[in-house]
Amino acid sequence: MSKVRPGRAKKKMQSVAGARVETLVVPADAQLYINRETSQLEFFRRVLEEAQDESNPLLERVKFLAIVGSILAEFFMVRVAGLYQQIHAGVIELSPDGARPSEQLAAIRPLALQLMKDVRTTLRALLPQLAQAGIHIHDYAELDAAQTDQLKHYFDEMVYPVLTPLAFDPSRPFPHISNMSLNLAVMLRDENDSELFARVKVPHTLPRLVVLKPIPDTVEPARHFVWLEQVVAANLGTLFPGMQVIQAHSFRITRDAEVVIQELEAEDLLEMIERGVRQRRFGSVVRMTIEPGMPADIRDLLVENLGLDPNDVYTVDPPLGSSDLMMLTELERHDLKDPPLQPAMPAVFQDSDDDIFSIIRQQDILLHHPYDSFTPVVEFIETAARDPNVLAIKMTLYRVGRNAPVVEALLEAARNGKQVAVLIELKARFDEESNIEWARALEQEGVHVVYGLLGLKTHSKMALVVRREGDHIRRYVHLSTGNYNTSTAQVYTDLGLFTCDPALGADATDLFNYLTGYSTKKEYRKFLVAPIHLRSGIETLIRREIEHQHNGTPGHLILKLNALVDKRMIKLLYEASQAGVRVDLIVRGICCLRPGLAGLSENIRVTSIVGRFLEHSRIYYFCNGGKAEILLGSADLMPRNLDRRVEILFPVEDTRLIRHLRDVVLATYLADNVRARQMLADGTYQRLQPVGDQARVDSQWTLKSGGVLE
Repeated sequence: MSKVRPGRAKKKMQSVAGARVETLVVPADAQLYINRETSQLEFFRRVLEEAQDESNPLLERVKFLAIVGSILAEFFMVRVAGLYQQIHAGVIELSPDGARPSEQLAAIRPLALQLMKDVRTTLRALLPQLAQAGIHIHDYAELDAAQTDQLKHYFDEMVYPVLTPLAFDPSRPFPHISNMSLNLAVMLRDENDSELFARVKVPHTLPRLVVLKPIPDTVEPARHFVWLEQVVAANLGTLFPGMQVIQAHSFRITRDAEVVIQELEAEDLLEMIERGVRQRRFGSVVRMTIEPGMPADIRDLLVENLGLDPNDVYTVDPPLGSSDLMMLTELERHDLKDPPLQPAMPAVFQDSDDDIFSIIRQQDILLHHPYDSFTPVVEFIETAARDPNVLAIKMTLYRVGRNAPVVEALLEAARNGKQVAVLIELKARFDEESNIEWARALEQEGVHVVYGLLGLKTHSKMALVVRREGDHIRRYVHLSTGNYNTSTAQVYTDLGLFTCDPALGADATDLFNYLTGYSTKKEYRKFLVAPIHLRSGIETLIRREIEHQHNGTPGHLILKLNALVDKRMIKLLYEASQAGVRVDLIVRGICCLRPGLAGLSENIRVTSIVGRFLEHSRIYYFCNGGKAEILLGSADLMPRNLDRRVEILFPVEDTRLIRHLRDVVLATYLADNVRARQMLADGTYQRLQPVGDQARVDSQWTLKSGGVLE
């Protein structure tokens, strides 16, 4: 976790029996804010609703169930772990809604438990439908003799050699339980009638869902599965010869996975982050999930030896680790999935035989992924790598993934003698290992690789190509709301801009100099840059909208974000609402603002869109008295984005593109009455539906197909 800071809450000293103790005074405006953590759990519930939505194809519903399991685990690894770190460090800091870290933990637990239970309830409802479609997930106890014989053979051949039973007794310490591992707590009886405890780790290197092959001489087109832990549990006698297996119960733990980086003390940041990633598996335990049948004595033994707060034990029906259901989505059952998306190649590229630089010189080009193909972005770097007139390529890389054609193009550029400079953000959570590998590969080819600025994550997404054209140079820039990742470009909605605008090119050059060298530059021509002046720039634009409203010209703000958390920004949006400015917020995830409060936020509407694609683009629209301004970028309205990251917002200035973003993209999102949920003042959400004969508008479908659902 990033270094915790002393709290800023107002403190009051009281005398108790001669001693001085410190109490916190809850801010008077605390009731105006939604808690960040509970808001995030509300987002997870909206994802779960997609699994419960019968209009979604069956395996897509399974996918959403798996996603909930995955993001909930990350929530515990990061957010819950962060609250525990604050408590252990003695940090005195209230959340904007006036809650201590311990109070936030207490609020999280019942919400998280209910979410876990609802995931299982939803899965139970899906199992008969899956079976009807020929996908059977069996309980081991219901298998026949032929099937158990088959699994016994699988266990002997594939599973048994991988297992390592670990005993716990006076001569052998309690075994290390790795993060996110699935385990069996096994109770045994020896020949002296003594009861013993052992732990067996269910191997993650084998498929969690074991495939049952059709019995010979039968015609069986269906697919049959059984959970791996049940196969292991049924064959424990093989692991403990001469012992009686009394009982075995599954459990799973989640550890603190925040990598603590003391950057100011680092001699080599890359090596320090590598050590931090390795230490993740030793983080403190923040959650244990167990099945209902586990006896209290086994549960207590685990709690004591894992150093776990008993309140952080969650009892849920199997399966533990619902994220492994994602395996089912790999089945070749296209009839149970969304139709494959065929991203469009924009006409500007289809209708021209010119190279990409000639096309960009003619006009700014906006790409909307995943509806528009990501291929032009890759070709932009690949063409630059091979073009003899290209002198330099500079890029920021945040999450590029294992398969990274953009990085391969940079390696080729370096081999071709180009000047290549890359900022790789090593601190991109859970992508550290991949980024470290690419950093080393680039360095080996002579690329100038830097890791950013001390104390700041570099989250901005930009690529700069410097090209010699005649007796001068021209700068071509790609700016984006998303990562240079070909995989996420197929499932995240993001916006990217190609331009050779001289001012934007100069800003990109100055920002790269800021990132790679020493610079105290405070002014940029068109970029808003965090942590330098992005916050103040947005505040100025919002205040300008308030001023328009005061002067009789209706003000209108449309902000599309992943998260709205920053208290200063929320207060300013409240001020805009009170002035009469219409504020439309499209916030995918966390929103700490309360809409619809009389006299405060009645002019603010908050919607969240959850669908097939992960909404990831950030769009800042300002009506500006009819002279609309739109900024795109990587920054949400969160303290970390505004104050502790290198972020950029960049303007879209082509009136054609402004109209498209306002009248097509944003208008479609605001008209959504299928995937949109409207936020209520208490922080809950209400799914929107067409009213009367109103047409159904699914924004993602509409933006993909160019039409409105009938």
